[in-house]
Amino acid sequence: MVHKGSERIERLVPDTSVIIEGLVSRKIGEGEFLPETVIIHEAVVSELEHQANMNKAIGFLGLDELIRVRELSKKFGFNIEFSGIKPRISEIRFAGLGEIDSMIRDLAYEKDALLFTADRIQNRVAQAKGIRTIFFQVDKIEKKLRLDSYFDSSTMSVHLRENIPPVAKKGTPGNWDFVELGGASLTRDEIQEISREIIEVAGYSREGFIEIERPGSTIVQLGSFRIVITKPPFSDGWEITAVRPVRKLGLDEYKLSDKLISRISGHAEGILIAGSPGQGKSTFAQALAEHYASQKKIVKTIEAPRDLILPESITQYAISHGDAQEIHDILLLSRPDYTVFDEMRNTSDFKLFADLRLAGIGLAGVVHATNPIDAIQRFVGRIELGVIPQIIDTVIFIKDGFVGKVLSLSMTVKVPEGMTEADLARPVVVVTDFETNKLEYELYSYGEETVVIPVRGGAEKSPGKLLAEKSVVSEFRNYVSTCKVDFVSDRKAIVFVPEDDIAKVIGRQGKTIEQIEKKLGISIDIQPLGKVASGEKQVVAFDAQFSKKHVVLSVDEALANKNVNVFIEDDYVMTANVGKKGIVKISMKNKIGKMIAESVNMGNKVRLVLA
Repeated sequence: MVHKGSERIERLVPDTSVIIEGLVSRKIGEGEFLPETVIIHEAVVSELEHQANMNKAIGFLGLDELIRVRELSKKFGFNIEFSGIKPRISEIRFAGLGEIDSMIRDLAYEKDALLFTADRIQNRVAQAKGIRTIFFQVDKIEKKLRLDSYFDSSTMSVHLRENIPPVAKKGTPGNWDFVELGGASLTRDEIQEISREIIEVAGYSREGFIEIERPGSTIVQLGSFRIVITKPPFSDGWEITAVRPVRKLGLDEYKLSDKLISRISGHAEGILIAGSPGQGKSTFAQALAEHYASQKKIVKTIEAPRDLILPESITQYAISHGDAQEIHDILLLSRPDYTVFDEMRNTSDFKLFADLRLAGIGLAGVVHATNPIDAIQRFVGRIELGVIPQIIDTVIFIKDGFVGKVLSLSMTVKVPEGMTEADLARPVVVVTDFETNKLEYELYSYGEETVVIPVRGGAEKSPGKLLAEKSVVSEFRNYVSTCKVDFVSDRKAIVFVPEDDIAKVIGRQGKTIEQIEKKLGISIDIQPLGKVASGEKQVVAFDAQFSKKHVVLSVDEALANKNVNVFIEDDYVMTANVGKKGIVKISMKNKIGKMIAESVNMGNKVRLVLA
């Protein structure tokens, strides 16, 4: 069957770009043109085979297109011819430098054929050499993704895996449900087809790009979607995870105190935005970047992948497409006022953050942490202790989508809390609650170890705070039978209520707690009553061994990277970090090491308690 009005072409040579995008079968199938012969260069087949063998989706996309063209040749009666010399391995390896494109151009010239390309550079070079071309600009294509059908206005993320039905997280950070989307289990072929569709659209969409592509995984940013595709052998099956922000907040919607707004706007230049996964760290970082941009500041971001949705005035750099040295050079030469470093994960990220801060660039870094002090501890061991307050001055901990706690750091020389002898004075990193100025932690070197000591405050509550607590309790008695209030600042309180009543207090879509906050004029964090009622901590079993240099306490390897408090009898001694192999090592040069060794030998009770 031949379409009326189809452009007759004697010989057509498509290059790799139009084959990967599926344009040959599309244009023939839609009747835009009908060739007598389609000539495929062997170099195209070899390149696609190489990509498929590396488990890259573009290889499979291209091979599928060749199969479709073969089927169309039977339907429309045109010939398919494979021609040209197969490329050497080096030519395939340097395809990105134009080796394969050059071979395809030469074939079109030799055969006096029409070159079909979607590559702008290929088209320009061919025109310069006098080769006839058809150029198609693929970024004009609009395509509805099957992935879109799994999302609605409340969907945070969609999880597709072979052999199970599609599932999604719906709600908002800290208040979401895991729901099945219905329908039959997805087959491997269906997952692969959705993956290929995503990668195809990302290849030509102006709002999409492939951030990272490895043999077992691909990370794609497509508009507001961050998509992770994993496949064997990296994972035990094909899986797609697509995440999309459901809320976009301005900084004024976070109910920050005037003191914190002033700090962020004028003084804080080394900010850590911390929190558990899915709590809203990136959403806050986005709001902070827009806040700085609104103040007529030059703002840039470092991301991997680039998933922050920001205005055009903010430049976003992908560290996965460069390296730490390139980012360092670019930022120092472009001199931004503030830079947001989204998702710091490994040692090189932390060192880059430190290097840029010491160079005078204002930075806000996003890190995963289960509590505020953990965010600081991720720098311990990677950077000299004395430099930490110069790199970090403010830690903003995000919980359930809002600011849960703010810490401030400074350096001083003093006798650490709990010590009495004046000659034990040393440089100490002091960590205080930003809103109340209450001392919470001290970091200092003790022998060969860096210790993080929680400071337990015992100050009595002021009459004003007691009156405020009574007002909060009185309001909550309208909803629950019992509760306990803990003010963490003048404008924020934690209210502990029975676990069964939490949903009632929060209300549908958070409307009830919002009304209570407006009435009382403070920000409220709801926690289960059991958390405050029970002061018991998990006692950790250990084996003690001694050498001339160290006391070695061996615990379960499952506790690796967690903190334990060390007690002799009922007296608190120190907090130590458990190493990767479940070992706490304390130098015998320290008084504490000697005390623990003597206590074990004398039969005194030594306890380790999970911090």
